[in-house]
Amino acid sequence: MSAWWFPLIGLLVGVAAAFTGLGGGFLVVPLLIYLGFAPQKAVGTSFVAILAISLSAVFAHQKLVDVDWKAGLLIGLGGIAGAQLGARLLPHVDPKTFNRIFALLLIVLAVRMLMKK
Repeated sequence: MSAWWFPLIGLLVGVAAAFTGLGGGFLVVPLLIYLGFAPQKAVGTSFVAILAISLSAVFAHQKLVDVDWKAGLLIGLGGIAGAQLGARLLPHVDPKTFNRIFALLLIVLAVRMLMKK
């Protein structure tokens, strides 16, 4: 795939991430795997994209006064530790197993969203 597609993918993911608050990884990782990235490379690359998208989205939401900085930063502190642990565990997960776990997670989230009132 030509590199010029990546900004278009980023535009679509940015809209979805800012709209849903899901961070974009739920879209970026499967797209990168579909494009031939190994799962581990897709996850790492996704975080670079998510960093840029998230920073932009938080400033946009702050302008709308939709940010609880204390809660977000406290969750973020736990997320820092979890991200370090997860990054160290991921290389030990078989790509096929990763794909199955990720797909199951997406299905569970989708069903939960559909069933929620």
